[in-house]
Amino acid sequence: MTHSLPILPTISTSCIVISAALVAYGWYLIRKKRIEAHKKTMLWAAIFALAFFLIYLSRTVFIGNTSFGGPASVKVYYTIFLFFHIVLATVGAVFGVVTLLTGWKNNLIKHKKLGPITSVIWFFTAVTGVVVYCLLYVVYHGGETTSMIKAILGY
Repeated sequence: MTHSLPILPTISTSCIVISAALVAYGWYLIRKKRIEAHKKTMLWAAIFALAFFLIYLSRTVFIGNTSFGGPASVKVYYTIFLFFHIVLATVGAVFGVVTLLTGWKNNLIKHKKLGPITSVIWFFTAVTGVVVYCLLYVVYHGGETTSMIKAILGY
């Protein structure tokens, strides 16, 4: 039996994947000393990350979060993985904002130190985000859509 994928989570997950791909390309560009192209690419990466966040936040506020719909035997592992993803995404977002600001302000010493760390965190955030999406909507059917706390903890 087939099922359709929910549009907002699909769009928001696509945004985070595009953001991570643009970060990788931006990293390539700066290694080639193409500074202006790097700046533009990283700005677009930030725009796609922001688009993800706005879609996610809007969906959370107005619709709710989807709880895990897979078997109970997998739920504890999913919940641990989701917690790891949420922490990673939060740390990645903070690092991302600081890294963007150091670049914007031309504080290149800090920017060059933070950039690679931020990029790696963002890549892991994107990959774990895709895994969460797949577990919620592709591998298993999403569970109940409810408040964030209830969806994450199952209460």
